[in-house]
Amino acid sequence: MTDLDTPWPLEPTPETFKTAAHAVAEHLGAYLEALPTLPVTQPEGDPADLGLGITDPGAPFADVLATVFDDVLPPGYQPAGPGYLAYIPGGGIVSSGLAAFVAAVTNKYVGIWAASPGFVQLELEVVRWFCTLVGLDPDVGGGFLTTGGSLANFSAVVAARQDRLPPNFLKGTVYASNQAHHCVAKAALLAGFPRENLRRVPVDAGYRMDVGALEAMLEEDRAAGFQPFMLVANAGTTNTGAVDPMLALADVAEREGLWFHVDAAYGGFFLLTEQGRHAMAGMERADSVALDPHKGLFLPYGTGGLIVRNRRTLSASHSVDADYLTDMVGEDDRRVDLSEISPELSRDNRGIRVWLPLKVHGVAAFREALEEKLTLAQKAWKGVLAIPHIEPLAAPQLSVCAWRYVPSGGGAPATIDALNAELMKRVTARGRVMLTGTTLGDVFACRIAVLCVRTHAQAIEAALDDIGAVVEELEQESREA
Repeated sequence: MTDLDTPWPLEPTPETFKTAAHAVAEHLGAYLEALPTLPVTQPEGDPADLGLGITDPGAPFADVLATVFDDVLPPGYQPAGPGYLAYIPGGGIVSSGLAAFVAAVTNKYVGIWAASPGFVQLELEVVRWFCTLVGLDPDVGGGFLTTGGSLANFSAVVAARQDRLPPNFLKGTVYASNQAHHCVAKAALLAGFPRENLRRVPVDAGYRMDVGALEAMLEEDRAAGFQPFMLVANAGTTNTGAVDPMLALADVAEREGLWFHVDAAYGGFFLLTEQGRHAMAGMERADSVALDPHKGLFLPYGTGGLIVRNRRTLSASHSVDADYLTDMVGEDDRRVDLSEISPELSRDNRGIRVWLPLKVHGVAAFREALEEKLTLAQKAWKGVLAIPHIEPLAAPQLSVCAWRYVPSGGGAPATIDALNAELMKRVTARGRVMLTGTTLGDVFACRIAVLCVRTHAQAIEAALDDIGAVVEELEQESREA
């Protein structure tokens, strides 16, 4: 019998910890080895049947670990696997997982500088690198790491509201394209604006914001007594990966006195590539930018970020006094109490899980991986268009493309939509790749999204083979009907 075969006290011995950590590593190593061949989805079943309820006394660690890997982990999607071409794939690189392990076990508090200057500095160094990447001055700008794009966009709206509107802000209006992520609407709502104060701007044929339509909406709203104050541009939409015309929108924002925010949660880190820098030229003129390292840097979910042109706008909009908190950093710009520039007082140590991978692998490794994803997206696009009866809907501007199957015999719009939903279902059921769809205008579209760090040419070839085979099946069934 080992220490893993008996219940633990709250504080196990160092020897028990080492044995347990080794057991976890063994399980994870086996998982990573099997990952390329695991089905991209597995039946959910009923988790209530797994016997996961909390009981007393405690169970042996070995048994609990087996439950996690044998029963809890397998069901559902496999976003860490190479065949995950759905939604916007995440990452989960091992080096960041190890960093998170260090952060969790050491449990240093990073909400204020004095509590953990070293780990806070790691986060500040990451933020400085983000600013430099985007084109903001790291000595004037600033920001923080958060859980993802939702909270980053929320804090951006709060900062813009504080900076551009009076205390009675209910006439303020936010402008985003009708392709913007739903978290932008939620951010405006949580920031206290009526739902109708988010203006949905039409898009062009490439699903990019229509600048002329925006200007007309601004003029109309000002005439009606509203206060336009914020413009949100997309640097890679979820639907099609579309990048709004940054330079033109930056001009409008400057002329109209709008806070210019860029939601670059998906696409921002493509700035590491030549194609990305060209596509997103003008982002350097933003007042704030939302980024998701758990997308473009392949890190674990729960790793997002917000950077701003002037870090003072974050403290002005997020700082609140409390008797039990003292001013730890004063006017020293080199030191930051993260709780004073972000929504959270209690927060996990996110800095190390971005900093450590960048230090260990080097920036070039991430650049090369992102360049590969751009190339694979083009491969997927050309390949899917070579399949008979496929209609192009949105070419990849970054690493997402959209298309649909139109049967040779045609059909009613609702019928074609249903056939495309069936196509995706059958492709995913084959177990090698997972696709998801969306609606573009009044058309249901299939998507291929390439961003998982483990997705390589073999996965794209498998996707194209399976899509082609399912199209043949549907055509055959149509002829036999």
